Amino acid sequence: MHNIHHLHPKFSIITVTYNAGAVLEDTIQSVITQTYKNVEYIIVDGGSKDRTLQIIEQYKEHIHTVISEPDKGLYDAMNKGIKLATGDYLCFLNAGDELHEDDTLQLMVHSITESTLPDVLYGDTAIVDEEGHFLHMRRLAPPENLNWKSFKEGMLVCHQAFFARRDLVEPYNLHYRFSADFDWCIRIMKKSQVLHHTHLVLIDYLNEGMTTRNHKASLKERFRIMCKHYGVVSTVLRHAWFVIRALKTKKRPS
Repeated sequence: MHNIHHLHPKFSIITVTYNAGAVLEDTIQSVITQTYKNVEYIIVDGGSKDRTLQIIEQYKEHIHTVISEPDKGLYDAMNKGIKLATGDYLCFLNAGDELHEDDTLQLMVHSITESTLPDVLYGDTAIVDEEGHFLHMRRLAPPENLNWKSFKEGMLVCHQAFFARRDLVEPYNLHYRFSADFDWCIRIMKKSQVLHHTHLVLIDYLNEGMTTRNHKASLKERFRIMCKHYGVVSTVLRHAWFVIRALKTKKRPS
């Protein structure tokens, strides 16, 4: 099957920052050095008090839109980013995370074999340390055929490696403090017909994040989100199976 190269989608890449001076520069550079140029880069800052705004200032000619004002938290800032975006696809790239290679977006576009743009583009995620050195691939791997029921098994695609068509995107639900991205992806997939596996590593994900720091609260929220989308009985039974499987693995002799 040949690639259809006349597709030239515009990517809106959104980085939400707050006092991210220690890690932001690598993120910005990973976006502005992309060989694919149909990109608008948006930075939504929460009113940083560190070097964040100075770093943004250094690169401002390469950044389409910058706002800096107080917000009601990460997902509120992300909702501001959605309102500012004009691209065909949205991607949320956190400060500290990077697009995997300089030609990642180009390779993504070349991987599309349909004559029309898919609803979602997705791929794999590498976990890296603060120096950007590869540690390991993300534990959950993206499935060959993704759909809204796939996330019954957990968040099989990293939020940053999930590029959604802007016309399918809804705001994040601010009732969720730690896992609104899980709910957001499921809602988008419910409305999607063509979800395209790029078979590429798309993102280098910094081995630390809000969800990691608030792991227990995040898991409780995910349980509530799964009950909402997949039903209470199904979700409880699936979690019981997770527990049984974990216990069996522990008992197995090494």
